[in-house]
Amino acid sequence: MQTFGISGSAETAVAEKPRRTANTLFWAVLIPTAATVGGFVSQYPYGMLWVGVLIVLAAAATGPIVAGSVWNRAGAATLVGFAVLALGLFAGSNLNETYMKQLGERAGAVVVEAGERVNAKGDVRHFCRVVDDSGSRAELGDIQNCHGQFATGRRVVLFKDRLAGLDPWIEATDDRAVDPVGLGITGGLYALTAATLFHAGHRRRQAR
Repeated sequence: MQTFGISGSAETAVAEKPRRTANTLFWAVLIPTAATVGGFVSQYPYGMLWVGVLIVLAAAATGPIVAGSVWNRAGAATLVGFAVLALGLFAGSNLNETYMKQLGERAGAVVVEAGERVNAKGDVRHFCRVVDDSGSRAELGDIQNCHGQFATGRRVVLFKDRLAGLDPWIEATDDRAVDPVGLGITGGLYALTAATLFHAGHRRRQAR
């Protein structure tokens, strides 16, 4: 009977392993992917900034809860929380730039007005009003790469979203090269979050 009990426990452990691995992979992929999607969604106009922020915050809360409260890995929970917030911040801008410059339609334009505004909180927001060669006008901000580097009257290049969902991305030239450092940081944060959750899931502790 004792031998049977040991064998039964071993069989249960073997049966639990695939389910634990699948559960671990699920969270290791879901949390960083949600943060990445939230960051990109925040680049869209018409209030989508707040939708993206909510998605990132939800991922930043869920990841630590799973790692800390469910799996009892406090250190992993802390690391995941910070990594997810950083991932949402970096992913949005870098994916926006990559998408617009690689798939966007190029158009010449002129900056007709450039400056900055200070909101009620005292934060400085840059803006660039541009007119492209077809006569279309647009006002761009920090999200669209207007950080005060373009003077009024400057000739620039716009990368326009072919699906017309995102505002144009402004650049000094028509070079489609993207920032490798930004993409590297984004990829590194994604891998760090996924690896931390995967490790925590496989080394989870039972609640006492």
